[in-house]
Amino acid sequence: MGLMEATDDRFLGGRVLVRQPARGFRSGLDAVMLAAAVPAKAGDTVLELGSGAGVASLCLAARVGCVVSGAEIDAELTGLASENARDNGVGERVEFICADALNLPPNLRAEFDHVFCNPPFHGENGERSPDAGRARATHHASLADWLHSGSRRAASGGTFTAILRADRLGEALQALGSDGVLLFPLWPRADEPAKRVIVQARKGSHVPLQLLPGLVLHGEDGRYTPEADAVLREGAALVMDQSRR
Repeated sequence: MGLMEATDDRFLGGRVLVRQPARGFRSGLDAVMLAAAVPAKAGDTVLELGSGAGVASLCLAARVGCVVSGAEIDAELTGLASENARDNGVGERVEFICADALNLPPNLRAEFDHVFCNPPFHGENGERSPDAGRARATHHASLADWLHSGSRRAASGGTFTAILRADRLGEALQALGSDGVLLFPLWPRADEPAKRVIVQARKGSHVPLQLLPGLVLHGEDGRYTPEADAVLREGAALVMDQSRR
C-alpha cells in the first residue's frame, strides 16, 4: 500500500493473514484477545474504533459471521485494512472507513449490537502513544473520550468492549460507571499482576460490577497456557460471563 513498508503476519493459527506496517504500532496479542471477548453472533452489527490495519476486526469476522465496520483516521492504514479484508475473503461484510473515531461521520452514527476498541493510550505517561502515527489518533483526547465515543454507539442491551492497561482501570470506571461492567484481567503468569484488563459494559444493564477470574497467559515453562492457546491459535471465544444475558 503506497510506500508503507509492511509485513505479512498470521493470526488464529494462520486462519487470518494481515499485512501491517513494519514499524510503529503493530497489532498482536491485545488485538486477538479483544476480538475474542466481543460476544457477537452471526448477523450482528459491530463497530471497531481505531481499527488500524484491521487485525482485531478480521479476527472477529473469522470467528463469527457478523458485519463489521472499522473506523480508522489514517487513510493509508484504512486502505491496507480494506485490502486485508478482501484478501481474507470477508470484504462483503467487513468494511473499513477513513474516519475520526471520536467524531464519526453520519453513516457510522448508528446503533451497533457491539462496539469495541483498543484505545491508543499506552505511552509511559498514560496519555500519548510513543508512536507518532498512533499518537495522531488521540487528537489530545482523554481515555474517557474514547470510552464515551464507543459506549454511545452501542445499542440498548448491546456491549462496548475495550482492552486497557491495568493502571488505567480507575479512569475507565470513572468514565463508564460500574453498572453492567465486567472486568477480565489478563495475567502474564499465575503469580504476576495483570498488565492488561478487558473491560466490557452492557448498555442499559444495572447488574453490579463483576471482577472475573480472567485468563493466565503463560505457564511456568513460558509457553502459552492451553486456555490462552485456544484463543490465540484456535480462534476460541473468551467467555466473559456465561450467566449474563
